[in-house]
Amino acid sequence: MTLIEIVALLSVNLALILGVMTALWLVSLKVRDVSFIDGVWPLAMLFLALVTWPRVDGDPARKALLLGIVTLWAVRLAWHLLRRWRANGADARYVAILKDRREKGWGFGKTALLMVFLPQAVLAWLTSLPVQLGQVSATPPLGLIAAAGIVLAIVGLIFETVGDAQLSAFKTDPANKGKVLDTGLWRYTRHPNYFGDACVWWGLWLIAAESGAIGLWSIIGPIFLTFTLTRWSGIGITEKATHRSRPGYADYVARTSAFIPWPPKAG
Repeated sequence: MTLIEIVALLSVNLALILGVMTALWLVSLKVRDVSFIDGVWPLAMLFLALVTWPRVDGDPARKALLLGIVTLWAVRLAWHLLRRWRANGADARYVAILKDRREKGWGFGKTALLMVFLPQAVLAWLTSLPVQLGQVSATPPLGLIAAAGIVLAIVGLIFETVGDAQLSAFKTDPANKGKVLDTGLWRYTRHPNYFGDACVWWGLWLIAAESGAIGLWSIIGPIFLTFTLTRWSGIGITEKATHRSRPGYADYVARTSAFIPWPPKAG
């Protein structure tokens, strides 16, 4: 594909995901809650991979591999987050955003569209560049770099799945109310789910990068995701709330790696 064709491909994908998010915004106006966006977000990236598939003539094995991994990741995470939304209701983060904007004179609809759904569309499009651009090139065939990407993505899926399961089991036990989960994967990293998420997308990038310059440029996606998880809306917001609700969390922070799994410091 020429550069113009690639730009056209990405532009159409962006328009499509903006349309999907606008439709979901209309749903939010009915339910008066935007929190389901977290569960929809991984499905948005799967959607972008799917709409790219029939429009490019890249290596069939690489296309199938990228689509297979992103499907496993997206379906599992969406199921987990949507189930959590149904169980817990509105997310405090979005409640705070809506309250802040309301105090500035914004209505629910304006805030939901401009602060949640449209930004999430752009962020999903940006993060998912590896599964869009990675499908473009027909050569070279899958090799050692793709194999490394597969291993990294599998490690990420395991970390996410096991970490989420351990946290869910911990929270469902009434005896753990107010306590800090510091066993299992949570003994080695305060955010095994975020670490796993990053590993999946760096793995997808390795698979895409092996296809050449076009795939290499998709590094913007995992870089942005890692920044988001570690510096923007991931660890910072999560830990701010946890510090308030769990008195022992400061000690846990002092001895446990924030992101990359590492043996805890001696107390």
